[in-house]
Parts: sequence; structure tokens; C-alpha cells
Amino acid sequence: MPELFDTSMFSVLAAIAFSAGFIDAVAGGGGMLMIPALLSAGLPPHLALGTNKLAATFASSTAAITFYRKDLFSPNFWLKAGIATLFGAVFGTLIVNVIDTDWLEKALPVLIIATALYTIFSPSITGRRDQLPEKTSRLRKTQISQGLALGFYDGVAGPGTGAFWTVSTMSLYKLNMLLATGVAKAMNFISNITSLITFMILGHVNWVLGLTMGICLMAGAFVGAHSAIRFGSRFIRPIFITVVLVMSGKLAMDAWF
Repeated sequence: MPELFDTSMFSVLAAIAFSAGFIDAVAGGGGMLMIPALLSAGLPPHLALGTNKLAATFASSTAAITFYRKDLFSPNFWLKAGIATLFGAVFGTLIVNVIDTDWLEKALPVLIIATALYTIFSPSITGRRDQLPEKTSRLRKTQISQGLALGFYDGVAGPGTGAFWTVSTMSLYKLNMLLATGVAKAMNFISNITSLITFMILGHVNWVLGLTMGICLMAGAFVGAHSAIRFGSRFIRPIFITVVLVMSGKLAMDAWF
């Protein structure tokens, strides 16, 4: 494994972490930058995923608090989705712990590229509501299914979870983008911290690197969340997709060829 603690490596990873925090707060999917960066730095896949969860928890907590303070997230309304997300994240993290490292190293670049392509070609959904829908039994079942599925995905891998939350929330509940993004940030925090605790118990966290990148992620998320509320996400998407595809392509070449 290459030396992870020299100044140049830390500087590069810190810059990537700030960018990822900003992107994640604006559009979701910052993990698509973080995980390739950690793998490129030489961390084994399980350790890269656990370290990413430590750093990502900083960013998601900052973004979630920002949206909550702006009255763009209602904890009571989304309680069942949050509980389902927690259980999904635990199960997903336990599953990824038993996956063979070589297989995981080959699968992650493919998963990240697929997520990036989905982000490029997914239809643009415009939510019409600026208020939460009425609570019904069907809505509760939808929240539980959504939380379990996306919590599980975040526990297994994580890249693009925020984007998936935003798009699915706009589609399922016909909410506008800001309200959907507020939900995405809160649920991302729940699955991140749940998965992090599980990775900690399993011993798959590099604390020094994770804390360093977490602080940079948090700073990027603070700037990004305020930018998202003011400007929206279109201005960052082309750069985001380009960087993700280039980094993921390199990882795929290294892992497969």
C-alpha cells in the first residue's frame, strides 16, 4: 500500500473531499468521487468504504442540519422512512463485509460508472408541490420500501445515494427539488452514521484519513448546501459527471486489465 500520510497525498484527498462535500450537498453523489479517490490512494475496498462512511457522516450531518434549519425537512413526517433506512443500512453493511475483496474491487468501478450513467440519462423530474402530501397508509408503505431499498444500497456501496433519494422523492411524492433534497440529506445522514457504526465494529475504518477528509467534506457541504438552496444543481452537474467517469474509468482499467 502506498504511503497515505505524506503531505501531497493528504492535500489531494483533502481537495477531493471538499469538492465531494460541495457536490453531494448540491446534487448528491459525492461518494462517486470519494470512493475512487480512496481506492486510488491504496486502501483495500472494505477499508475504503468504511473510511468513506466516516468522512461522509460529517458532510451529511452538516447538509441535513442546514436544510432542517431552513424548514426544508420535517422529521415527524419522514419518521418511518428514517427507521427503514437505518435497518436497510445495517443489513447492507453486514452483507458487504462478507463479500470477497477481489470481487468487490472489480465490482465497485462498474457500480460507480453505472450510477454516473444513470445520473446523466435519468429523466428530469419536476416536482410540483411545495408542501408535504397527506399521510396515508399507502404513503407509509412507500416510505418504508424507499428507506429499506436506499438504506441497503448505501450500506453496500453508497455512491449516488443522495441523488437517488432526491429523484425518487420527487417522483413518488411530487415534491419540489428543495424539499426532496432536504429529505435526501437527512436520510443520507441516517444511513451514513448507521453504516459507519457497523464498519467501526467490524474494524474497517482508517480514522486519521477519515477524520481529515471528513472536516474537508463538512466545509464543502456547508458551502454546497447554501449554494444549492440559492442556485440549484445544474451548474455543477457537467463537471461532476466528467470527473466521476474519468476516475471510475481509471479504477476499472486497474481492476480489470
